[in-house]
Amino acid sequence: MLQRRRARRKWWSHPDNVVMSTPDARLTELEIKSSFTDDLLEQLNDVVARQQQQIDALQRELLSLRQQVRDQGSGLGAARDERPPHY
Repeated sequence: MLQRRRARRKWWSHPDNVVMSTPDARLTELEIKSSFTDDLLEQLNDVVARQQQQIDALQRELLSLRQQVRDQGSGLGAARDERPPHY
């Protein structure tokens, strides 16, 4: 088992199961993976930023709706205290 671990450290397996043994090939593959990771991270960051903008807009809308309900509720409170005209 220990030999396998050492072998894994010494040899790097390409996703296509091609063994790449040169440091330059390993470095190139790591740079490619890093580039894809950076692109993915940027895409995810854009999604999170867009979602935060949507959350902010929804919170503003919710506050506006709450204020409208309060305003309508205060107007109804005064009307409840009055007697209807048929009394």
